[in-house]
Amino acid sequence: MTRIALVGLGKMGLSHLSLLRPLPDVELVGVCDSAGYVLDVLEKYTGIPTFTDYADMLRRAAPEAVVIATPTHLHGPMVRAAVERGIHVFCEKPLVLDPVEGAELTRLAEARGVVTQVGYHNRYVGTFCEVRRLLDLGAIGRVRSVLAEAYGPVVLRPAGRSWRSRRGSGGGSLYDYAAHPLDLLTWYLGEPLGVRGARLTSIHSSETDDAVAATIAYPGATAVLNVDWSDGSQRKMSTRLTLWGEKGRIFADRQEVQVHLSGNGPVPEGYEPGWNVRFGTDLTPAPAFYVRGEEYSAQLEDFVRRVASHEVAGRSTFATALSTDRLIAAIRVADGAPDGAETTTTSSQVSLPAVGSPAVNGRTPSSRHRNGQPAPLAVMLRSVAGSLAGLRRSA
Repeated sequence: MTRIALVGLGKMGLSHLSLLRPLPDVELVGVCDSAGYVLDVLEKYTGIPTFTDYADMLRRAAPEAVVIATPTHLHGPMVRAAVERGIHVFCEKPLVLDPVEGAELTRLAEARGVVTQVGYHNRYVGTFCEVRRLLDLGAIGRVRSVLAEAYGPVVLRPAGRSWRSRRGSGGGSLYDYAAHPLDLLTWYLGEPLGVRGARLTSIHSSETDDAVAATIAYPGATAVLNVDWSDGSQRKMSTRLTLWGEKGRIFADRQEVQVHLSGNGPVPEGYEPGWNVRFGTDLTPAPAFYVRGEEYSAQLEDFVRRVASHEVAGRSTFATALSTDRLIAAIRVADGAPDGAETTTTSSQVSLPAVGSPAVNGRTPSSRHRNGQPAPLAVMLRSVAGSLAGLRRSA
């Protein structure tokens, strides 16, 4: 039985709470939030110990692991407090706002030997996992270009203030929406050379971005990012990627994978030259308990399993999330906009900082990019940190 505590009872916190409680090998030993009324109701009807002080919960509940589902700007101190106590951590995405802090937390977690995971749930979606498998098999050969997209109806009119409406707290479409396709790019293509141009656009929001466009350079390939969470044509969030390679093309969203193989390269078992379609229902294992999507259950089940077996390497760890955080930071720098403002795209390429090779699926990637070329020598972390600090000062 794994003793787990949860902090944060917003949308994602309530989702994690509903998924953790039914797991047979989990004992939920504490829940922490600032809303006393919610905690009173929760404790009355569930008997779960509740806390309004995070440090007090860690001390008194003595969890083996903690799930952090608070606003992003609060992640850093909470992660540090848990890791310093040797507590395993599942943290909602993005890990932190500052990649320098992310690198420090990643090194600390590695030194303490704790299991870490970040809530990039698309790495547990059957269709996106199939894309990764096909790329590993070389099914479409060398990747030349990628279109990464995410759309949704989150902000369709000027709205009231919350942490999600303020970039400095981790709000906005870059941190909340674009992080997902960016993480898939990191999973599929590895470390990019940098960001050649970016544009963060405010449509309805006054203090953050509602749409993001960027061009990302890889050795031998280019990715175009287009994200808009003010798209009223969407019923809910939709994430999709299209990859063009020398020997074929792959399109994937949560529902299906469409694959076109030229026949000039390896044809995976179950596929044939020409068009192939695989549906998410056939590619997704059934979770132990279902609430809102198999991937949300699967990521927590994987975390609990890894904690129980003390398996530090994983599919979505602090190290892999740090790569995504660095890419997010580079997009902000390439846009050059202080919080709440718009500017034109910059013409120079912004390099990403490098702080070591993260483990993916239990393997440590080589120093070479998926396309076979050497990985980029990026600038030091303090370069991006200095640029971000400059943006904050100019706000």
